[in-house]
Amino acid sequence: MTEIRMKVNGSVESLDVEPWVSLLDALRERLGLTGPKKGCDQGACGACTVLADGVRINACLALAVQYDGREITTIEGVTHPLQEAFVRNDGLQCGYCTPGQLCSAIGMLAEYEAGMPSAVTGSHGLDDAEIRERMSGNLCRCGAYNGIVDAIKEVSG
Repeated sequence: MTEIRMKVNGSVESLDVEPWVSLLDALRERLGLTGPKKGCDQGACGACTVLADGVRINACLALAVQYDGREITTIEGVTHPLQEAFVRNDGLQCGYCTPGQLCSAIGMLAEYEAGMPSAVTGSHGLDDAEIRERMSGNLCRCGAYNGIVDAIKEVSG
């Protein structure tokens, strides 16, 4: 067992974890946070997306011990205008992947505002193609993608 300390949603948490425990499993099984979901458990669907020091990551691919001393934000700790925009634009559908989608969108907006390019970055700003490329690591199988794009566009101006 390894003792780690993380600031999770504003509270310092101390956990004893085996070195192979994923951040997702530590959050869900040790801290009882059910927002990040276990979807594919391979980093492809994004249902487990959380913010680590403000950067979006797939918690299923991260080892909890890697995040000792770091700040983790799950959907339970998020307060952002995107939450209401998702509702207004029907960007949640079944809701299973919504927490990961929201965390990813928040991280994506921060990346865009910091000037980080994507594979399609051009002079058109945050258009549909740019949003779709930047959000491509979060798959929604229930059809919420157009609502998500619309919500992001609404919030980003």
